Amino acid sequence: MTYSKKYTDLSRKMLIEKVSQQMSDKRFQHVLRVEEKACHLADLYQVDREQASIAALTHDYAKERPDNEMIDLIQSKGFDKTLLDYGNAIWHGILGAYLVQQELGINDPVILEAIETHTTGEKVMSELAKVIYVADYVEEGRQFPVVKEARQLAEKNLDEAVAFETKHTLLHLINKEMKIYPKTIETYNAWVVNP
Repeated sequence: MTYSKKYTDLSRKMLIEKVSQQMSDKRFQHVLRVEEKACHLADLYQVDREQASIAALTHDYAKERPDNEMIDLIQSKGFDKTLLDYGNAIWHGILGAYLVQQELGINDPVILEAIETHTTGEKVMSELAKVIYVADYVEEGRQFPVVKEARQLAEKNLDEAVAFETKHTLLHLINKEMKIYPKTIETYNAWVVNP
């Protein structure tokens, strides 16, 4: 795919190079699979393919950043201090959008929203945000009990796939007795309880 320069001055090759430098090969392979799935879903649901590619390639840009760096960003850049009660599973989306903007010069608000919400979802999500949220969950490397059903649903109805993912993510967190970020509960209420 050749980028149009509408969303970034970087070519896809340059973006891939910059992203790959921020993570392990295992994480980078996941990112490439998310991009593949996101582009497929973008085509299926008439979402801008270039935006899907850029958002997918950058969605985990901050995933492997050291905790102390993330804590410093939360404290020094005006982020909600309650983020400090959560770990990188939450931080990497919210702070990742900030870092993608600052370090890669990507300023498109729809792409940044998709990065920011790819782990928590949101009450109201753009079509691109839904594509990235679902693509990250169902990419071909994922293996968990309901992944086959999630993949089938992603092919049929994007909104139902968002609801399914949200419900099963919340069930997973509850079963593991993990702390749940409030936005995840808001997403559940909006997409599962009151769709």
